[in-house]
Amino acid sequence: MRKLVRRYSSLPLRARLSLLVAAAVAFAVAAVSVSCWFVVQQKLYDEIGDDLQGAAKQPLPTSKISNLLRNCPQTPSGQSGSDNGFGPQARSMYYQVVDAEGAVCVFVDSAGSVEVTGDDKRIAGDSEHETAVFRNGTDSDGNPVRVLTMPLTAGQPLNGAVPVEGYALVIAAPLTGTQDTLNDLALLLLLVSGIGVVGAGATGLVVARAALRPVDKLTEAAEHIARTEDLTIRIPVEDEAEDEIARLSRSFNSMTSALANSRELQQQLIADAGHELRTPLTSLRTNIELLARSEETGRAIPAEDRKALLASVKAQMTELASLIGDLQELSRSDSDTDRHGDRVQVVDFVDTVESALRRARLRGPELTITADLAPWYVRSEPAALERAIVNILDNAVKFSPEGGTVEVSLTEGVLTVRDHGPGIPAEDLPYVFDRFWRSPSARALPGSGLGLSIVARTVRQSGGEVALARAEGGGTVATVRLPGAPTAPPELP
Repeated sequence: MRKLVRRYSSLPLRARLSLLVAAAVAFAVAAVSVSCWFVVQQKLYDEIGDDLQGAAKQPLPTSKISNLLRNCPQTPSGQSGSDNGFGPQARSMYYQVVDAEGAVCVFVDSAGSVEVTGDDKRIAGDSEHETAVFRNGTDSDGNPVRVLTMPLTAGQPLNGAVPVEGYALVIAAPLTGTQDTLNDLALLLLLVSGIGVVGAGATGLVVARAALRPVDKLTEAAEHIARTEDLTIRIPVEDEAEDEIARLSRSFNSMTSALANSRELQQQLIADAGHELRTPLTSLRTNIELLARSEETGRAIPAEDRKALLASVKAQMTELASLIGDLQELSRSDSDTDRHGDRVQVVDFVDTVESALRRARLRGPELTITADLAPWYVRSEPAALERAIVNILDNAVKFSPEGGTVEVSLTEGVLTVRDHGPGIPAEDLPYVFDRFWRSPSARALPGSGLGLSIVARTVRQSGGEVALARAEGGGTVATVRLPGAPTAPPELP
């Protein structure tokens, strides 16, 4: 059995579907054929039973019965045309009387004698209580017959006849013709069933090929992608199709499109990261080579120049560390964030903004930073949310003029940060959240171009939205909208 299961599992899918269809049709055809054969058999037996009951209802004169029992012939006389008392019945039927001991008396025109069974003796021995019984039996030559055994009566029809105690009447009809008919029917049903099963198997194979043609296309596409890593391939799908294969094809196309976009973004991130890392690394290399050459040649660099070189190296290292941190933050996929769902919690948005404000005031001590904060709670990752707010405030500090003002407000989950700097040109606004994008006017300022990308990512993961716009009167206004948490965190005692 296990070998058959293994062999079945190793077959192609269309072959397995064909076998399943053929097996299902074979089972259905077999069930219908067997049921049909038994129904026809019962119908033929019922017709023979009706003939036997019709013959048994014929009146048997008392003199006829007395003469039969007195002479008790053991074989039919063969006298054609003689009257046996059962009317114009077919001469091929069997008529005999059986006593309680099993002795048989055969009527004149009987086709032969029927073998006696216990049922015949029981009915003969208790004719007052026993009723008619049908059974299958054999005649003296071993031929199959259908037998009716009933108490023997004489003198008038069965409904008012007088029973003859100690005897039973046995009437039988041959079954040879009936069995030949049933055998022919069985052969015909077997032939039709075989043709049906073969046809079902062939039809199942055709249907399986047609049904699995889209699956073959999917398989070929997957094999092509695995072989060539070409993610541009798509499976054609009809717009109106809504079956499982169409849904699978659309899902496959969506998956390959997402993979292609992910690869493109990955390649773009690597290229942009390499470009951004090249500048600080080149500067570091130049400064370090100057310091090393000074040591090798013995020519001391003036103290002020050496101090400036070391400060430049330190600044470039700080910029590298910041850039690497931003890259690590962006390298975390959304699925990674979902797997670490325990980091997301109910956060007091006011506390987060105030913490970011303290850091912003340290970076811009010459600026005036005002804050108007109303209580609000959100669901987010605390560290990531604070970093996003710090990035927004850093931009405001960076682009604010000396002695300028940065206005911060939080009302019903809407955080706005307004600066009075030069503002962002209208043509640059669509690109401010792109990775590594920097406005041409800000290229000389420190930064990697990743800060606003991290802001957009963090706000999106928290279920909110962020936007930058030009402020009336000059400057830039950043707006962050975050949905409120269902409940506030419990207060600590």
